Amino acid sequence: MEITVEKSGEVKELKVKGRLDGYWADHLAGALDEEIRRGSHHLMLDLSEVVFLSSAGIRVLVKYYRQLREIQGSLVVSEASEPVKKVLEISRLTGVLLTGMRDMAAVGAPSLPTTATASAMAIHLEAHGTAFDVFPCTPKATLKLRLLGDPDLLRGCRFRRDSCSTVQFPESTFGIGLGALGDSFEECRGRFGEFIAVGGTVAYLPTDGTNVPDYLVAAGSSLPDVQVCYGLACDGQFSKLVRFEAKDEAGAVKLMQLVDSLLEISEAEQSGLVIVAESAGLIGASLRRSPTGEAAKNAPFEFPGIREWLSFTGEPAYTRSLALVAGVAARGVEGILTPLLQPLTSATPIVGHFHAAAFSYRPVQKGKIELRRTVKSLFENQTLLGVLHLLSDDRVFAGAGQSQFVRGACWLAPLAETIEERS
Repeated sequence: MEITVEKSGEVKELKVKGRLDGYWADHLAGALDEEIRRGSHHLMLDLSEVVFLSSAGIRVLVKYYRQLREIQGSLVVSEASEPVKKVLEISRLTGVLLTGMRDMAAVGAPSLPTTATASAMAIHLEAHGTAFDVFPCTPKATLKLRLLGDPDLLRGCRFRRDSCSTVQFPESTFGIGLGALGDSFEECRGRFGEFIAVGGTVAYLPTDGTNVPDYLVAAGSSLPDVQVCYGLACDGQFSKLVRFEAKDEAGAVKLMQLVDSLLEISEAEQSGLVIVAESAGLIGASLRRSPTGEAAKNAPFEFPGIREWLSFTGEPAYTRSLALVAGVAARGVEGILTPLLQPLTSATPIVGHFHAAAFSYRPVQKGKIELRRTVKSLFENQTLLGVLHLLSDDRVFAGAGQSQFVRGACWLAPLAETIEERS
């Protein structure tokens, strides 16, 4: 099989020559996947030189047609050989995939004008080799930050029933911390781990030895109960939606650089952030054991026992995945936020606390999108791969570096009020 790619505006056309059978179907799937990962959401296929199309090839066409349609993109067959036309007719896909028109707008690609209109509404910026489009959400909106529990109890793993609380996270609240899904402390005692709650969903990594992430999605007015050791929760609406895409040679933007730009855009010293982005690798750590039992005085951070308590990413993890990230960031920190926020790198005054949930890959819809719908779609349609606390490993030579992202969306707002809530 031979595949050549031509670009016309926002549309990429792939010209395919040869057999599209069980052997070559994966080859076409790889080419389509690569174009989507490069940011192309409108694809055309010229199959005029395809001499055979099997059900395996049909499966690839339908898969990517559906994937692109979900994000307001499109996949159409612009030209087809007689063998291809015959199979499409048998499969009843002629009206779905086949068109002889090369104007993508004529085949019902509604996101082309929608994206252009939304882009015209945005403010365009560039920093750290990354392009940003800033859309207004709720002007002058701010977030209230609630500090949950006592983070000092993590040292020595001293969390007990009276130091933990049951918390619900409605769609208007996002949060991160150490917790578990369940009805009581006793039920969750051996499973407390990193959690992230966004848009009526909660994901966490149990520390019961399974190492398999779990999650719950709110149904109607019924919200999941999270047993929280400590963490933070942000209540309120977002003031801005920021779309970003790395433009430099590396093709990715580091977490610290991204947060630096987002703080500038938020026009605040402290902000709450939720990010959905294509990952170029996540750097972080997660608990191996629940911090509720008997432990050494300085566990889980004391060497050499730290290896029994914490799992670190020795190299970038969850590359070529989709990441949901939430947390808070600030330029410097003092007062009650000090125990929760740490420098994003050793060379910057920017501090933050972020958790991430990694999902199987799919592209992020372009333009102005809605947070709750986007997040719930991840849990409903993608596979949850892991949850971790994001860290920076900037050791000379041996360090794994920072988490990096290719492109995505960020919802943000300044923090206007901070309160403590302890059991």
